[in-house]
Amino acid sequence: MLKSLKNLLYTNLLLLLIMSYGCTFFEKQQFIQDVTGTHQLVPNQIWLTHEHILVDFIGADSIQPNDWKHDLIIEKVMPYIQELKEYNVNYFVDATPSYLGRDVLLLEKISNKTGIKIITNTGLYGARNNKYIPQYAYEKTAEELAEIWINEFKNGIDETSIKPGFIKIGVDNSDTLHSMHQKLVKAAALTHLKTGLIIASHTGQAKSLWPQLTILEETGVSPEAFIWIHAQAEHNNENYLKAADKGCWISFDGLGWELENHIEKILFAKRHGILDRILISHDSGWYDPQKETQNIKPYTNIFKKLYPALKARGFTDDEFKLLIAINPAKAFLIEVKTAL
Repeated sequence: MLKSLKNLLYTNLLLLLIMSYGCTFFEKQQFIQDVTGTHQLVPNQIWLTHEHILVDFIGADSIQPNDWKHDLIIEKVMPYIQELKEYNVNYFVDATPSYLGRDVLLLEKISNKTGIKIITNTGLYGARNNKYIPQYAYEKTAEELAEIWINEFKNGIDETSIKPGFIKIGVDNSDTLHSMHQKLVKAAALTHLKTGLIIASHTGQAKSLWPQLTILEETGVSPEAFIWIHAQAEHNNENYLKAADKGCWISFDGLGWELENHIEKILFAKRHGILDRILISHDSGWYDPQKETQNIKPYTNIFKKLYPALKARGFTDDEFKLLIAINPAKAFLIEVKTAL
């Protein structure tokens, strides 16, 4: 009987240890959210972290999503998306925000056709003098905007089951942010604290970066939860060191438009030991429903042009992998990052 009791105690203890390990293991699982659902993050897969499929520049007061013809759009863009299979691209971040052409059902159709995981966003875009800000946003507080974005994360976008995998905002390039843009940054910070979604902000030069990071830190969010979009526009490379020291992600994402400036800045990052904070992408695509003739830019310059150019300058495959696989996976995993 004593032996049986010892066996029972041992079995129960072993079960508790297994359960404890299981809970710890589950808590350490890392997830991303694309238009087909929430999935465990697969390491060492290739990302494009800032691209566009559809963009409609008509403005928030005139935009008509019901007029967008999915079959026609898919016919035009599919050759460019299919081309990515040659380069084993697994994750495609569509950076088109609401009221500027975000169409999650279109993205879902393309994802299902190609097998590429497409990540969409929540948030609002204030750049270009608030042309893409809907009227209701002027009347709501940052807290109320955050509730809308959190609801999209929890329940889906535009009455679908499709949920965002990051927060997209935009500010005009100024060292003093417009009151609307301050509101957007705070709403994004509040949303991050409830969802763990990374904040990707159309920023440009560094002068509009610092006030955004200040708002994040005042709201309790770490700069590690922030992507400085279009950072290639900055003229003073020393600001990259300052931003990296704060922990934010630095996105050189105009490779669909030009090459040499990006090469110089990536090599600067390598020389100064901050490659682990760098993201790269094309900012390509751009099907515009307002135009009869489309000039869609391909999503392949990174593989066809940047990679050989960096190799010729001494870049290793591991360093390139850091930019297109390891860093993006860290940036877009769903995880709350609080300020110390």
